[in-house]
This record gives sequence, C-alpha cells and structure tokens, in this order.
Amino acid sequence: MSAAYVALGANLGDPASTVRAAFGALANLPDSRVVRCSALYRTAPVGIVDQPDFINAVALLETTLAPQALLDELLSIERRFGRQRAEKNGPRTLDLDLLLYDNCHIDLPELTLPHPRLHLRAFVLQPLLEIAPDLRLPGRGPISAWLPAVANQGCVRL
Repeated sequence: MSAAYVALGANLGDPASTVRAAFGALANLPDSRVVRCSALYRTAPVGIVDQPDFINAVALLETTLAPQALLDELLSIERRFGRQRAEKNGPRTLDLDLLLYDNCHIDLPELTLPHPRLHLRAFVLQPLLEIAPDLRLPGRGPISAWLPAVANQGCVRL
C-alpha cells in the first residue's frame, strides 16, 4: 500500500457539507482506504480574492492505485460534485489535489508530485500537520518548518 495525501477544498454552495461528503467519496475509492481526515479549516481565497472563503481539509489514503489512476479517480469525484474549471483559482464546488504519493517525484503536464505549491499554503500545511505531524516534504524537510512563512494567510480550524 502507498500513502497518498489529498487536499480538499470548496467555496460554493454549502462547502463544509461538500468537504464532509467528499471524505465519504474518498472512502469509496477502489483499492484504497481513508486512514485519517483532518478537521475543516476556513481560509481566505488565494489569487482571485473577490469570492467566498474556502473550507479546506486533508485526507491520508492508503492505496494500491498508481498516482495517475488515483488522480483520475479524484477528478471523477470532482465532476460528480459539479466541478467546472472555468477560471484558475476561481470559485469551485469541490477541488481535490493529490499532494504527496509516498516519496514519488513526478513531473508530467497533468500531475506534479509533490504538489509544487503545497509548502506555500497554510490551508494545506495546517491540516497536514494535524494528521501527520512528523511528515517531511521530499526535498524540503519537515512540514512544521514551513508554517511560520504562511502564518499570515488566515487559516482557522472550525
């Protein structure tokens, strides 16, 4: 089994209910199981700031799916939740990002692992720290070392 960390986020409709329902959808992935889920966090939008706040979380999965197959399953879940990719960093019903998959380094047009911006986002680092306090980012060190740099991003645990 491989360890995969997935970020969840939503800011349209009832985003807290959506993220909770998405935890359930992750639990139904083939050849996978949810090991841990973080609490929900309210965060200000990044990029396009004129939109509702986001509800974010992180889940740890154990899976035998290959990284690309897991990404395909995550995108399928997004579509089932009504995700439309109208504008980068825009509002969304559900966003699922594959953050880490074991210690894999992948650089493809559709998949980069580790996620290239995860160490720059409080809404990813805080829930990651909650469920995996000793996690090390490949090539970047402990996740806890990156939190001070994003402390001003306004990530509040619900």
